[in-house]
Amino acid sequence: MRPSQEASSGRSAMSDIRHSLVRRDALSAAKEVLYHLDLYFSSQLQTAPLPMVEKGPIELLEEFIFHMPKDRNPKPKRLNSLQELQLLEIMCNYFLEQTKDSVRQILFSSLFSPQGNKADDSRMALLGKLVSMAVAVLRVPVLECAASWLQRTPAVYCVRLARALVEDYCSLVPGSVQTLKQIFSASPRFCCQFITAVTSLYDLSSDELIPPIDLLEMVVSWIFEDPRLILITFLNTPIAANLPIGYLELTPLTGLIRWCVKAPLAYKRQKKASISNGHIGSKIVPKDSKVGSDQDCHAMYSKLHLSVLQVMMILQGHLTEKNLYGRLGLVMFDHILPLVEEISRLSDELNPLNATSEIELSLDRLAQALQMAMASGALLCTRDDLRTVCARLPHNNLLQLVISGPVQPQQQQQPAHTSLPPGFYPHIHTPPLGYPAHGARPSHPTLPSVQSFIPGMTFPYRPLH
Repeated sequence: MRPSQEASSGRSAMSDIRHSLVRRDALSAAKEVLYHLDLYFSSQLQTAPLPMVEKGPIELLEEFIFHMPKDRNPKPKRLNSLQELQLLEIMCNYFLEQTKDSVRQILFSSLFSPQGNKADDSRMALLGKLVSMAVAVLRVPVLECAASWLQRTPAVYCVRLARALVEDYCSLVPGSVQTLKQIFSASPRFCCQFITAVTSLYDLSSDELIPPIDLLEMVVSWIFEDPRLILITFLNTPIAANLPIGYLELTPLTGLIRWCVKAPLAYKRQKKASISNGHIGSKIVPKDSKVGSDQDCHAMYSKLHLSVLQVMMILQGHLTEKNLYGRLGLVMFDHILPLVEEISRLSDELNPLNATSEIELSLDRLAQALQMAMASGALLCTRDDLRTVCARLPHNNLLQLVISGPVQPQQQQQPAHTSLPPGFYPHIHTPPLGYPAHGARPSHPTLPSVQSFIPGMTFPYRPLH
């Protein structure tokens, strides 16, 4: 059959389905449209492995599932709350009973892929409720479809789904996060995508965008139990060297690094604002409770930082295996730039005299993350790039060591530097005003010489807390 004939046949089929649905009540029509489109897509998949989703099925779903008015039907039938709940149950059961993953995926995509029209708000609202129900009743096929949806949908929509789930399980009902937590073993792929979405949503740029403690505890427990969870999408996806712009990243590595690095400063900023507003010590927020909560959060970020570093230690082998080492940056340098700028801004905003330890911890974590990301091939940049980017940050010994690089033994054929002692690496940062530069220390001939850096030698690594 020619393409034009196939298109004509498809339009005729959609028209026949519509005529059979317009006389039904809203819930019955919604149920029937799923049934008819299931048959339609099953037939399409027999002739093409990846059929294009045409306009006809999308319009049917918008009319009978999302109730967008058509010219011929200006007053569409609406579902009441009970009928909507029944529809969600019908959809959950459909995706569970449909055994062909390809049919599930194409129907899920037809239902919930944004179309850039008025139906998108209804589409996103129903998606949030469907995935929330799937979490509650553990409908793994729905979660797997949602994981694929998160991977191929622009990030602005992904964070809306993430926000809906966080509100349902971390805000509305205390303790309900345990229900969300249980999907770790049921659908790790969804968990990986969900972490990527929530780290994109909660970027700690303001007090409102600090992750809720229940969400933080859940994410940390997932990753600490199995740090490889971070890499599931990356390991199970055919990847090109150039990733699309505007979508979620392949891994949540960048978002998790942002959490760990910015957390000390963001919580200090939050505490400073609370003191200014007189909340600390009031009946609303007991002081002891607040201090204990902050300590719990700092301990969790420390565990998370360790897990992120552990993942990057095994990442080089996976990049090499996929022939992407040196070609694909999972931690993009363009995302490091705003992170460094935010750290610089927060350091200036907080009084350095009152936030010395927080600034030091933040910069230590940044240095460790940068070093491990560069060593594993996750971050593709030179140390010169890092020197330029980090030039405005407060001085930090570990960060200076990372951006300076190891001290290499001098070649015999090269003359020693005339103004610097052998083995001395010049400082990147100039001393603060009012303090003289350190002079070269006198040599001690009785002490053994410092061991030179050997590039191929491994060394024990202990993250700073």
